[in-house]
Amino acid sequence: MSDNERQDRQEDAPQGADATEGTQEDTTTETAVASDAAIPELVIISGMSGAGRSTAAKCLEDLGWFVVDNLPPALIPTMVELGARSQGNVARIAVVVDVRGRRFFDNLRESLADLESKNVTRRIVFLESSDEVLVRRFESVRRPHPLQGDGRIVDGIDAERELLRELRGDADLVIDTSSLNVHELRAKMDAQFAGEEEPELRATVMSFGFKYGLPVDADLVVDMRFLPNPHWVPELRPYTGLNEEVAAYVFNQPGAKEFLDRYAELLQLIAAGYRREGKRYVTIAVGCTGGKHRSVATSEKLAARLASQGVETVVVHRDMGRE
Repeated sequence: MSDNERQDRQEDAPQGADATEGTQEDTTTETAVASDAAIPELVIISGMSGAGRSTAAKCLEDLGWFVVDNLPPALIPTMVELGARSQGNVARIAVVVDVRGRRFFDNLRESLADLESKNVTRRIVFLESSDEVLVRRFESVRRPHPLQGDGRIVDGIDAERELLRELRGDADLVIDTSSLNVHELRAKMDAQFAGEEEPELRATVMSFGFKYGLPVDADLVVDMRFLPNPHWVPELRPYTGLNEEVAAYVFNQPGAKEFLDRYAELLQLIAAGYRREGKRYVTIAVGCTGGKHRSVATSEKLAARLASQGVETVVVHRDMGRE
């Protein structure tokens, strides 16, 4: 091999290595970015027993978070990894950690350090309350404090405060619920986690027949028996309110369309109030005699109105087909 050929090979070798290293570095960077984008947001809910952890968790669940109650702290990084593999289906995870899992509680510090090393964005919400209020709450439900053992409720509270002292100091958000009711606590959680969008309201519109009894889970009841019954029209009797001819007959009656318009407006006011009070689910029961014609047709129309207003709506016809 000539000297010139050796020189050419020596000059080419470093250039090839540099190019390979650059490609690997770019690929690694792209992988890291993709991994970071897939990591779900994490909120750890903890605090004093009786201070409202369950209410805070339910609020996040209503806001679309994936909530796990009483998860051993050592499993939190695993839960985050599973969320990262969900391809965006589990983008926000809330974990409730409390003294019920006290044998695992010492692992929390290690888990938090593990999450920090993996660049996981996490927030700690700590629910606090005064001793007097906590004692009163435990006495009202006649349940012992998880840590009181053979002692008094105040002994359990003291032990819990000592156990949670460091975690409280690390908390990103501390909420004192001593003077808060359930609705006020939910409002505080909404303010922190709902973002700019108003919390979503979900509605179930259920048709039913009065002769089969009122739905036990109804929040609002509408009586459509003020309209003529299609049952007495021979050509309409075999059909239900899902039939276009039956629906046309119902809403061509005097007052039917006006009622639908007025009631839809009323529901807008009610929905706003429900959101302010932290209520996220509402069941509207629409009834007629047998739950076959008028209530079915009205439920369909009302559900369509609610959906057009941005309310997530499900329609259920409880008694249709029972005759």
